[in-house]
Amino acid sequence: MKFRKESFIYAAPERVFGFHEMPDAIERLIPPWENARIVERADISKVGSRAIIEQKIFGVVPSRWVAEHTVYDPPRMFEDVQVSGPFASWKHQHIVKAEGEGSRLIDEIEFEPPLWIFGQMAAPFVIVPKLERMFEYRHRVTKEWCESGE
Repeated sequence: MKFRKESFIYAAPERVFGFHEMPDAIERLIPPWENARIVERADISKVGSRAIIEQKIFGVVPSRWVAEHTVYDPPRMFEDVQVSGPFASWKHQHIVKAEGEGSRLIDEIEFEPPLWIFGQMAAPFVIVPKLERMFEYRHRVTKEWCESGE
């Protein structure tokens, strides 16, 4: 399955990409309703570095997500893949493209839901709406910071 979120940001690609390189970027990008705990931060500039995040799915089922950074191509793209976690598979590309007087931020995710056919059937009703809400938040936070001149 695929998920894609795009936003235009009035900032240079270097600034948009640089936001994701900040040490606390992951904390800024996790929506408050996710109730996630960062166990280990990844350094996106180091291919092979890993992030570990713990949270409860549906507020009750403990989950530990390990994501490894596999591509680093500033200021255009970085990628992470799930090593272990709630999905059968997950590959996330964070893409930044110059566009006019700003940048286009694109999140492209290829994933296979858990629970085989049951996950496939539930994805449009459970997983995709959750991703839409989460990435709407993430893009808003990124846009606000990049356009603020902080």
